[in-house]
Amino acid sequence: VTSHVRELLTKVRDGVFKTSKGLSFLDLRYHLLLFYLQDLTHLISIKTEGGKIKESDALNRVVTIRTVLEKMRPLDHKLKYQIDKLVRTAVTGSLAENDPLQLRPNPENLISKLGDSGESEDEAETKAASEKKAAHSSGRKYVPPKIAPMHYEGDMTEADRKKALVERQRRAALRSSVIQELRKQYSDAPEEIRDRRDFQSEREGREELHRKHYEESMMVRLNMPKHQKNAKKRGMMGMSGQLSGITHFSDISALTGGNGGQDGDGGRPKKKKKLMKKKTKRKGENVQRLN
Repeated sequence: VTSHVRELLTKVRDGVFKTSKGLSFLDLRYHLLLFYLQDLTHLISIKTEGGKIKESDALNRVVTIRTVLEKMRPLDHKLKYQIDKLVRTAVTGSLAENDPLQLRPNPENLISKLGDSGESEDEAETKAASEKKAAHSSGRKYVPPKIAPMHYEGDMTEADRKKALVERQRRAALRSSVIQELRKQYSDAPEEIRDRRDFQSEREGREELHRKHYEESMMVRLNMPKHQKNAKKRGMMGMSGQLSGITHFSDISALTGGNGGQDGDGGRPKKKKKLMKKKTKRKGENVQRLN
C-alpha cells in the first residue's frame, strides 16, 4: 500500500493526474476519510499499549467525522450519476449511447441538401425495389393483427348453421331449471342439502325490524335514505321475478326433436306497456268529463 501511494503522489506532482478541476465534494470526502482512518489507527495503538481511550481527543474527532460522513450520504447519492458519467467519459473518451447529451441538437442538420436531392431519390428508389424483392422472395404469410378474434362463419352452409343453432338450443335446454329438477329427482345420487345464509339480507332484516319497532313504540315515521329505498325496491323486483318464474317452463323442445324457440311461446315474455295504457285511459276519462 505504501509503495502504491508513493507512486500516485509522484504522478500527481509530475502533472500526470490533473487534480485542479476536480469536485470539491470528493476532496472533502477523501480528506475526512483520511482523518477518520488516522484517528482510528491512533485509538487502536492506544488500546494495544493498554491505555484508556475515554479521555482521548481522537475519540471525539472520530465521532464528529463519522457524523459528517453520515450527513453527506444524501448528497453523495445525488451526485452519483454525475460522478459516474465523468469517470466513464474519462476512461472511454466518449459518452454512452443512452446518455441524454446524445440527444442535443446537431448543427450539421441545418446544412442544405438540395444538391444531393437527385442522388438521394435514386438511392431511395433502389432501396425500395430491393426491399420489395426481398419481401416477395421470402414468401412470408400475412398474419392479421389479433385485435378482436371472432369465429368466421362465411364458409358455413345453411345446414351447418341450422345444426349449430340446434346444438345451442340443446345446450340451453339442458341448463334449464326443468331439466335440472328432473335430473335431481330421478338421479341415484344422494340429495345434497345446502344451508345458504345471506349475511347482507339478515342484517337488512334486523335493521328493518328495529326500525319497525321504533316507529310503533315512538309513534313516528322515520325517513329512509334514498340508497336504502333503491336497495329495497331492487330486492322486491328480484323476489317478484322469482315468483313469476314458478309457472314459466323453459323451452325444452330441442331435446324432443322440435324447433325450440321458433314458435314464439317458449321465448321470453314480452313486457307490456301498462303505464302507457293507464295514461291513455285516464286521458280519455278526463276528456269525457270535460264534454
